[in-house]
Amino acid sequence: MKKAPYLTIVVLAAILLLLAPGCAGAKTGTGGPDIVSGTGTITYLNLEGGFYGIVGDDGQKYDPMNLDRAFQQDGLKVKFQVKLRKDVATIRMWGTPVEIISIEKR
Repeated sequence: MKKAPYLTIVVLAAILLLLAPGCAGAKTGTGGPDIVSGTGTITYLNLEGGFYGIVGDDGQKYDPMNLDRAFQQDGLKVKFQVKLRKDVATIRMWGTPVEIISIEKR
């Protein structure tokens, strides 16, 4: 009879271990898991007719859909908050498509 509580603990621990990796990629913040904040550099890419992207200081590449002309300056350092657009595909094949929520020069 003493094995029943032990078995319950083992089963619960196994369930938690299986669920834990699903939480690892979630980003915290007020905007939810699809909102990313960071700093980076505006970069001009001469691909597919040319466009501006953001290379985060962490090395991540973002393909902004709505980058204002005032920020279309190669080498410009920025602080940004973007929404990942997993529902969008582009022909550029560079970076993650994002929608800019806020951006400022730094």
